[in-house]
Parts: sequence; C-alpha cells; structure tokens
Amino acid sequence: MIGTAWTLVPPILAIVLALATKEVYFSLLAGICAGALFYTGFNVPGAISTVVDVMSDKVGGNICIIIFLVLLGMLVALMSKSGASRAYGNWATKNIKSRRGALSATAGLGILIFVDDYFNCLTVGTIMSPITDRFKVSRAKLAYIIDATAAPVCIIAPVSSWAAAVSSSLPSDSGLDGFMLFIKAIPYNYYAILTILMIFTLIIFDFDFSRMKKYELKYGNTVTGQKEEEEVYKVQGKGTVKDLIIPIIILIVFCIGSMLYTGGITSGAGIIESFANCNSAFSLVIGSFFTIILVAFLYLPRRVITFKQFAESLTEGFKSMVPAILILTFAWTLSGICGSDYLKIGEFVSSAVNNSAMSHAIIPAAFFVVSLGLAFSTGTSWGTFSILLPIVFAIFDNQLSQLLLISMSAIMAGAVCGDHVSPISDTTILSSTGAGCNHIDHVSTQLPYAMLVAAICFICYIVSGILDNGLVGLLLGIILLVIVLGIIKKKSSSEDLVLTKN
Repeated sequence: MIGTAWTLVPPILAIVLALATKEVYFSLLAGICAGALFYTGFNVPGAISTVVDVMSDKVGGNICIIIFLVLLGMLVALMSKSGASRAYGNWATKNIKSRRGALSATAGLGILIFVDDYFNCLTVGTIMSPITDRFKVSRAKLAYIIDATAAPVCIIAPVSSWAAAVSSSLPSDSGLDGFMLFIKAIPYNYYAILTILMIFTLIIFDFDFSRMKKYELKYGNTVTGQKEEEEVYKVQGKGTVKDLIIPIIILIVFCIGSMLYTGGITSGAGIIESFANCNSAFSLVIGSFFTIILVAFLYLPRRVITFKQFAESLTEGFKSMVPAILILTFAWTLSGICGSDYLKIGEFVSSAVNNSAMSHAIIPAAFFVVSLGLAFSTGTSWGTFSILLPIVFAIFDNQLSQLLLISMSAIMAGAVCGDHVSPISDTTILSSTGAGCNHIDHVSTQLPYAMLVAAICFICYIVSGILDNGLVGLLLGIILLVIVLGIIKKKSSSEDLVLTKN
C-alpha cells in the first residue's frame, strides 16, 4: 500500500468524516489510525508504535509553533482581562460606522500582516473580533476573511516566510535564482489574486451566497451561538485602547526584527535575503516572548491589572490554545504518516504525474488540479511545493520560459487553494481559532467561495497554457470573476426581495 493510490485513503477518510460528523478530533484520529494500519500491514501493535513515533517527531519538529500559540494565547488573555480589547471595541464602534467598514478593516489588516500566515491568522482575529461582533458579522464570515488574507497574501508577498519556502523547493541543480523566479511568477498566481479581489467585491457590494449566506442569516444578527471554542475572559482591569495597540505594535516589530536577526542581517545579509533565510517559527517565539515581558512592564506599574490577574491570564491563555494545539498535533501526525518516510503519498503523486503524457499547453491546468488535490489531502502547501516544483522543472529541463513560470505559479496557486479549504490544514485551523468559530463551520462555509475561484483559475490556466501568455489568463480571470459575482449578486438580491415580500 506504500506509494500507491491507497495512500490517499487516510486523509480523504479524515476529511469526509470531519465534514459529515463535524467531530474534528475523532475524524483526524480515524485517518491517523487508518494510515498507520496501512503502513504496518494491519499490525495493531506496530500501528500504535508508528502513531506514537510520528506524533512525537511532528510535535518536536513543530515545537516552536506550539510555543508561539501558547504565548500568543497568553497575550490575548492579558489584553482581554485588562479591558483593553473591550476599550478598543468601544472606540472602534464610534469610528467604524458600518458593517462594511468593519469587514474592510479586517481585510485590510489581513493584507498588511503579510510576513507570516500563522501570525496573520491569530493577530487579525484577536484585534477584529470585538469589532465585527458589534456589527453582527458571524464568526464564520470573520474566519473566511482571515483565512483568505493569510496564505493568499503571503504567497504573493516577496518579503514573507512563504517566499523562502518556494525558493528552497527549487532543484539545487537548476541554476536558476529561486527568489527572482518567485517575483516573476507573482502575476500568474491567479488563485491568490482573485481571492483577494473576491473578498473586497463581497464586502463592497455586501452580499453572500451558498452556505455562508445561510450561516450569516442564522448567526449574523447575534453574536451568540457561534463561540463554542472561544475562551471567555472576565474583564477585571481598566485598560484603554493604547493597552491593546501598543502590545500589537510591539509584537509586530519584535517578530519582524527577529526574522531579520535569524536570517542573518547582523552578519551582513540584506533585508530580502534575511527574510528568505529566516527561521520564521523561532522568530515568532522570540517576538511573542519579549512582547509578554514588555506588556508586564506596561500593565503592572500602572495597575491596569494586578500581579495575580497577570499570572491568571498566563494559565488561561495556555488553556485557550489547547483545542487548536490538539487539532494541529493530529493534523501534523496525519501528514507525517502520509509523508515520504511512511506511506509516501508524494511519491505516488510524482510517479502518476511523471508517467502521464500531457501536452505542454495543459501542464499549468493539470498541475493546478494535482497541487490542489495534494494540498487538500495532506493539509500542507509547503510540502506540496517541495514535491511538485522539482517535477515541473524537470519537465521543462530547467529552461526558463513563460510556460515554466505559469506552471510554477499554477502549483503555488493550487497548493494555497488546497491548503485554504482543507479541514486538516494548519492555517485553516488557526483561522477558525483566531475568529473563535467552530472549525467545521468555517470549513463548510468558505468551501463554495474557494471552489468558485478555483474553477475560474482552472479555466484561466488552460487559456494561458494554450496561448503561452500568463497576463491574458489573469485578465480573463478578473473578467470571469466579476461576471460570475455579478450574476450571483443579482440572483441573491432577487431572492432577498421575494423573502421580504413574503
């Protein structure tokens, strides 16, 4: 079963069960157990040992992300208990006058925090949830905007941890500059560009469709019934707006500074080179750790909260992140069992792609679909880059061409799309955590939005491959998206009018 089509069964089982039962932990665990049984030939003791080995390796390898989540949870608890979040919400209500303004501010902040998707997901949710609550925006809509401005923004931002991931995935013998290729491929990453365009179109014209519309109608008029996974903190302090703004600014500055430091800027490296070579996970830990220390100096001397309340916030913040950490641990374990050391799902996909005889004209569209499916099944876009980018470079014999750039972008677009809609993706998990939304509600409501953009992207990659012109594909994508959303908007308005008359 190793390296065959059977490797697709565990992740698909986990995803189907999650969508059907809405029980994320059970579904992920079922996928993990199935994968371990496949790997060991249904040897139960061996499967248990495999699960423990993979889980320990994955937790150890991602310990910096776990520590960052814990520290950020503590920071959120501190700002909430101090009253700073409430004060900011009161201030925002006076300055942000409409639902459209609240959504626009959320999307704008998501785009501004482009350095790292983990940082983006949790920071935007922390800042904007009190504001969107006041304008009766459902947590599922908030989670969608957070998710859609995390990876899609990072994948077209040259100064980000994602640029480094793509650059490092190129074959070492290609003789091509990975970072410069990344820059040149940005205009052809249709999924990222069209997703951002779609967000602002939905906000400006203020409409929703499919499952998101139903969820908005159910929860959009109330902020209750949608915070099942959110820790509720008892406000005990006398914090003001600056007690929320200053810690966020400190966090951003320290995290960016830490990325530059770990990337070698003190050793003479340039800014872009430092971002490309940084250890982003460790940098986030450094930044959040020092932010908490400085928050202590900001809050305690001014008696915003007492020392006892400060200490309580640390434990409460840790506890608030346990559900996200548990889901991530299971998702990482499932990804590990399907990875190159065990079931070798990437090897199966690689062989299937290499053995298929396809015209160069349809290569971009084909790789978009394969990349989307692989990222959806494994929950990792970075792993998808590392598997598929060397293959497409081998197909084009490491010769730089327009079609190579389009195909490279198609892989990145498909990986981001698959990661965006996968229930076992870490960014999807963190987006629902940051928004305080039930995880499966977030997955199910954003799926139609993402699939609409994906369908348009598929058409565009076919056209751009045939014409060997990526800009034509981008222009076509923008036109198609505007037309389709216009039709949906008109239909939605007609349905609302009928409901109003009835």
